[in-house]
Amino acid sequence: MTIDLGELLAKDGVFLALKAQDKKQVLQTLSDYASKATGMSSHDIYSSLLQRERLGSTGIGGGIAIPHGKLAKCARIFGVFARLEKPIDFES
Repeated sequence: MTIDLGELLAKDGVFLALKAQDKKQVLQTLSDYASKATGMSSHDIYSSLLQRERLGSTGIGGGIAIPHGKLAKCARIFGVFARLEKPIDFES
């Protein structure tokens, strides 16, 4: 199955200078943006991301992290993209 990046990213889901002090703030902010894009609960999205991070960091090195999670209420795959204004430690 091939997914087109344009179909994956939520409308208005690209943020090129996201300000965040730590990983928790990044996940909270991404959850808020994803909530606005999907109409799903920001709390549910954040909980899913946090639950996944507890299994192991989604940081892959080289300044890249791919936070993700699963939500039973989500009917399709969607995403948001953020480039941080200043790098933070993602515990990779």
